[in-house]
Amino acid sequence: MPKDAAPPATPEATGADADVADLGYEQARDELVDIVARLEGGQVGLEESMRLWQRGEALAAHCGQWLDQAEERITASDD
Repeated sequence: MPKDAAPPATPEATGADADVADLGYEQARDELVDIVARLEGGQVGLEESMRLWQRGEALAAHCGQWLDQAEERITASDD
């Protein structure tokens, strides 16, 4: 996807996670990887785990939208 392409809208990203919509695919993916590692490490409390989980959900949805959009462009260019 071109760097100047606008990121897709992320309806799941609201409130504290509204900035997710401004992230590029690689940024969102890298942050999601970090969140998963922190959650798997088991060193964060319940409240922080819930916050990280919610942010991870928003990041995963955002990454999925980027990938769906890229697939649509590839499919359209094959026609």
